[in-house]
Amino acid sequence: MGFVSGLVIGISLGIAFVYGWSRMMALRSRKRVAKAADIKLLASLSRDDLKKLCGDNFPQWISFPEFESVKWLNKQLSKLWPFVAEAATMVIRESVEPLLDDYKPPGIASLKFSKLSLGQVSPKIEGIRIQKQKEGQVTMDLDFRWGGDPSIILGVDARVASLPIQLKDLQVFTVVRVIFQLCEEMPCISAVVVALLADPKPRIDYTLKAVGGSLTAVPGLSDMIDDTVNSIISDMLLWPHRIVVPLGGVNVDISDLELKPEGKLMVTVVRAKALKNKEVIGKSDPYVIVYIRPILKVKTRVIDDNLNPEWNETFNLLAEDRETQSLYLEVYDEDKLKQDKKLGVVALPLKSLQPEALTEFNLNLLSSLDTLKVKDKKDRGTLTIKALYHTFTREEQIAALEQEKREIELRQKLKDSGALGGAASLVGSGIGSGLGAVGSSISRASKFMGRTVTNQFSSSRRHS
Repeated sequence: MGFVSGLVIGISLGIAFVYGWSRMMALRSRKRVAKAADIKLLASLSRDDLKKLCGDNFPQWISFPEFESVKWLNKQLSKLWPFVAEAATMVIRESVEPLLDDYKPPGIASLKFSKLSLGQVSPKIEGIRIQKQKEGQVTMDLDFRWGGDPSIILGVDARVASLPIQLKDLQVFTVVRVIFQLCEEMPCISAVVVALLADPKPRIDYTLKAVGGSLTAVPGLSDMIDDTVNSIISDMLLWPHRIVVPLGGVNVDISDLELKPEGKLMVTVVRAKALKNKEVIGKSDPYVIVYIRPILKVKTRVIDDNLNPEWNETFNLLAEDRETQSLYLEVYDEDKLKQDKKLGVVALPLKSLQPEALTEFNLNLLSSLDTLKVKDKKDRGTLTIKALYHTFTREEQIAALEQEKREIELRQKLKDSGALGGAASLVGSGIGSGLGAVGSSISRASKFMGRTVTNQFSSSRRHS
């Protein structure tokens, strides 16, 4: 009897334990499902949604990474780098050397690579961000970092001396935008677009060192090289300006990928007041350089011995992207014996202009557009201009492209004849006072389609 009762009690307790355990597991499962649903809902919220929910109690440890990590890609890139570097070296020689010739400043007869090697250290891609896709396109932004060991020597042939210049300790920090144009034929990509994003600002650091000589042998050489590098990068690569590379074997129209003029800016340089005097004897002889793209600049006449000059000169410039481009005005003091001195500079974003409305601006001149480099806080005077932005119709855009091509041909003829030097020589040449004030380097080495938003690019360098 005792055995039977014990057996019944044991079985009952076992059934009760199993039943209780199953109920507890079912309850835990329901809680997990509810939490998973809540977490999934939270994961779909944006940063702004969370701030609305949390108010001032928004936790700072919550992050929304824009770029996805790609460690696997860096491993493959390090293995492929010797081959990639060799191919990239050939492309740079073929495409960049003609640009160095086009952009070289006055006083430099020749600017070429004496030695070019990208070294053994591969770049690093910190992350990739996929943008919203347009039909037939895939857009990626690459967080690009490179602190390599390249060997780059520029052969500088100046009027006063010839000097090899080495670029050392090169470091690059930028975000590269890559657009793949898709097609139905293998390899399913008909063209690739490459550009550097203006935000965050691309940064290139390097050291200039004279090989077997001194940088002081050519006065102002360091600044000349800096200006040339900045102009090429900003005029060719800074978004929305881009390189369009058609892939061989695929016949497809890539005209939609190329940047086209959107409108015309008519700017009148009226006057300047209270300019800073740079002369020891007498007063400055000011003139104004006006441009949207640094490759083609226009210049007012020089007014001698006057710190309150009036020019009243009008120029027409092409604009390709009103949202990102700016008008740049640089005031200089002409010096017939030495390099002209900069009196001040100012930038006017085109998006601040009301289309089809003539507006007058009184602009305060700065010593530099890079606020980190502004050491002189003294007043440099004001520049008064009038500006009118006109948005092109389709017919006007086509006419502007044709005019642009004619200006490029004229510029090339002048250059071949020796009447035109580098890009800076276009200043004051008379080219660009009409619709074709701004040209482009169309069909140059992988079809460069450069359009400039200057001073969005910043570089720093050290001299040794």
